[in-house]
Formats: sequence, C-alpha cells, structure tokens
Amino acid sequence: MPQAAVSSEREPKAGRHSSVVFADDQEWAGHLCAFVRGGLERGQEIKYFADTTDPERVLRALTEAGIDAVAAVRRGQLSVSTATQTYLAGTGFDPDAMIGLWHEAVEAAAARGYGGLRAIGEMSWGARDIPGADRLLEYELRIHHEVFERLPLTAWCFYDRRLMSDDCVDVLAGAHLTCRGNPVGGPVLRVAPLADRPGLRMSGSAGYDTRDVVAAAAAAVRGMPTQRVELDLADLRHLDAASLATLADAAAGRPVDAPLGVRQAPPSLRRLLRLFPEFGSAVEVLDR
Repeated sequence: MPQAAVSSEREPKAGRHSSVVFADDQEWAGHLCAFVRGGLERGQEIKYFADTTDPERVLRALTEAGIDAVAAVRRGQLSVSTATQTYLAGTGFDPDAMIGLWHEAVEAAAARGYGGLRAIGEMSWGARDIPGADRLLEYELRIHHEVFERLPLTAWCFYDRRLMSDDCVDVLAGAHLTCRGNPVGGPVLRVAPLADRPGLRMSGSAGYDTRDVVAAAAAAVRGMPTQRVELDLADLRHLDAASLATLADAAAGRPVDAPLGVRQAPPSLRRLLRLFPEFGSAVEVLDR
C-alpha cells in the first residue's frame, strides 16, 4: 500500500519541471537519490525512464545510498523502464501523444492512492537520429503550461554532457524554468516558457544560425491550446525577417483567432513590422 500521501501541490510549480545537467556518474547518482528520496517521503509514485543506463544500475545506485529500492519496486511505488518501452515506442517521439500519456499516468497514480507522480527521464536520445527527436525542444517548451500547471507531477529531465554536444544541452536544458547541476551555458538563442502565463521568453539573437530553435519555438506557439500566447523579448538583442515570418506563420496557424502578443519587442522587430505590415495581423506589440 502507498505511504501517507503528501500532495505535490506543495512544491513550487516552477520547480516541478527541471533540467538536470551533469558530466559524471557521481553527479548522476546524487541527483537520482535526492529525487527518489523526495518522492518516497511524499508518498508519490516514482518512475525512471532510462536511455543509455542499465535499469539494474539505477536500482543498485539507490541501494548503495541506503534507499530500499527493492521494497519500493515490490510494492509498486518505484519502476524503472526504458524510453524505448515508453515514449519512444512505436514510430518515434510525438509531443502531443506524450502530453496525453502524462495525464493518463497521473490519473493512474492517483487511482493507486499516491499523492502525485514523480518521474526522471534520460534525454540523451534527443541527440540521436530518432524519429521525432527534432521535436524535443518544442515539447520541453509546451509542457510547463499543458502539464505541470495542471497536474500533481514533478519531472526532472537528465542531460548528460558526455552524450550530447554542449550546444544541444544548453538549448534544451535552458527550456526549463529551473536547471540543476552544471550551470547552463550561453547559447546564441535561448527559449524558455513563461512562468506566469502561456508563452515563451526568448533571449539572445534569432537569425540564420538559430533556425532550428526558432522553428521549435514557433511549433510550441502553434501547439499551445490557450486563447492568448505571449512572447517576452526583453532579452532578445536581434530578430531577423525570416525568424519573424516563422513566428507569424505559427501564430496565424493557431486554431484560435488571436494574434501573438509580444512584450518588450527589440528595435529590430519593430522595424520589421513597419517594413512588413502584413505580419501585423498575426503579431501584436503589446507595449508600444
């Protein structure tokens, strides 16, 4: 039977979806054990989705740290599986399907008497040639509002610098409201969800070299189910015409008839809107 449940509603929403960046086995084990201990203390169900790590190694690391992982597995509170058995099963990674699976998993944990769900996912598969891997950034940008704002779920995304390039890690880890472990570097363009309303914060410079990041941000804008979506561009130094067109197309393609609201627009975007007034129906500067 589950232990006495303590709702994860007591955990700050901004901290429920965190990136965890590490570069050695000791760091990995430290984050793993802290996370699992927290879930056991709160009476939550805990899932670990491995990519390159042997599931037995996960249980062994917990046991060596004094956590009775075997007992937790036996009573159904802890499970260790692989990404290929779960969200990479079938034809590849699908953000919409994964968002639906999180809702189902949280409902199942509640039905079993747990006070929420806690999950770790190894994300190194995002750097490999896997169908749908190019949508991982879109997914990370969407799930704060579509999942963590709504559900008693805490998830840490594990990024191993030994398995992914620094640029890839820094962009993906930066798409979370909180990052644990090795500090995130400074990618040319960083995109993260807004904490207090549906939308994104873009910082750095959006141009030719950041086409993939802009495309992922645009896909996230298009996929958000809310009436209003905003961009906070206070820390964006530059945005070129192609990037603006990509974002405007995404806003125009949303199922709701509302422009993409932009706050703190940089001078480059304001100039582009004057040069290309046709974008004005899809992009609205909110603080003129």
